Amino acid sequence: MIAIGVLGLSLGCSQAVVLNQETEQGGVVTYLFKEDLGGPMGSPYRKDAVKRIEEKCAAGYIVLEEGEVQGYSSMSTVGGAEGEVSGRRWGIKFRCK
Repeated sequence: MIAIGVLGLSLGCSQAVVLNQETEQGGVVTYLFKEDLGGPMGSPYRKDAVKRIEEKCAAGYIVLEEGEVQGYSSMSTVGGAEGEVSGRRWGIKFRCK
């Protein structure tokens, strides 16, 4: 599951919800989360991720696998937040019905 998120992460860390490895039958949606803010299930981006799946699979879907995927790290030069910033991503692998 870790390797699955790499493609979406290469598109840029500014995207909170990304649809990776999209096929006609499904794909993988990844989204940002913070453990101290509710973890992956409490992330405000989870609803957006599920919405993205529902838009793709109008007849419904099956979750095949969920788990943490490789996150990202970048450098910040914003005043007061200088240094390395890292993020964590959660992935939902799904198949349309």
